[in-house]
Amino acid sequence: MTSSSRPTVLLTGASGVLGTALLAELPSSCDVVALIHRCRCPAAAQQIHGDLTAPHLGLDRATYTDLARRVDVVVHCAAVTDFTKGPEATHALNEAGTRAVVEFAADAGAVLHHISTAFVARHELTRSRLGRETGEAGARPEDYLDSKRAGEQVVRDSGVPSVIVRPSIVIGDSRTGEISAFQGLHGILLMLLRGLMPLVPLPAESLIDFVPQDVVARTIAALIADDRREGETWVTSGREALRAQQVLDLVSGVCTELGLSTLMPRIVGADMVDRLIRPVFLAGGLPKRALRRFDDMLAMTALFSDAPVFPTSLGQRHLAQPPLTGPQLEAALRQTLLHLARAKKLGNVPEPAVARPMAAGVPA
Repeated sequence: MTSSSRPTVLLTGASGVLGTALLAELPSSCDVVALIHRCRCPAAAQQIHGDLTAPHLGLDRATYTDLARRVDVVVHCAAVTDFTKGPEATHALNEAGTRAVVEFAADAGAVLHHISTAFVARHELTRSRLGRETGEAGARPEDYLDSKRAGEQVVRDSGVPSVIVRPSIVIGDSRTGEISAFQGLHGILLMLLRGLMPLVPLPAESLIDFVPQDVVARTIAALIADDRREGETWVTSGREALRAQQVLDLVSGVCTELGLSTLMPRIVGADMVDRLIRPVFLAGGLPKRALRRFDDMLAMTALFSDAPVFPTSLGQRHLAQPPLTGPQLEAALRQTLLHLARAKKLGNVPEPAVARPMAAGVPA
């Protein structure tokens, strides 16, 4: 792909969180074709209905051949990210679907940008792998992480020119907090805003690594513009990630700002939860639905408890995206909280004020 060319980009998962954000960041010099399945994508001018779990992406032979002839770059964002979907459905898209995308990229002679997750580096921290009781939890992070690790291996084994992109938790737009779909962290933040979380089973100093969706999207766009064809890119907060106590303090401040009289939870260690709180105080005293919600939270927070710092690629020259700073992350999380409260009609939420994107190295 030369600087004078007009590349055609095939985007999977175009209606999802990162796909939606990326459509807003890709330059007009790109022709973008969105491969859609169940949901249409109004932001994409060109859309093709397909299925990553079917042969030839669910396309007829003529359409597949024509698409392969046109496409220069494939950005594979489509994935099952719901921890409750189970191993079969999760691997069907995240591993087998990635294999289908890799085969298409090979047929097209295209560069593949495979969107994975930074949490592949923490697959050994799930409660089941640590030998801890999973209780009533429906959330199984290990299914998701195993499938994403398998998907990465498919990409590495293929020989296709490819870049693996590993974002941490993706939150809403840094300027408005808006996001196309609420995800796992949003559920925990909502429980905090509503005062439904009496305790947090996480050391106060644990790093909660998240990145705004627009930062991830701009990073992917920069990789395409730079014609990157190999390597791994970590889109994370790294050492600047907020600590659990900082997140709780920020939520508390937003609650005060919105006029919500919400009590903040107590921070306790996972060992105390396992030895005392859950078996003695919760197991017989909570409705099954509430206990399952608590066990789901245990499953998710295990990935952060005393976990090592993620590496970050932000700040590398070709990405044109400086490392995120603590003040930027606080500002972005505040916008996510306000958007969440606005969507759920909690408190007195002001209308969003559009600010500059996080690209200049100063708080937006």
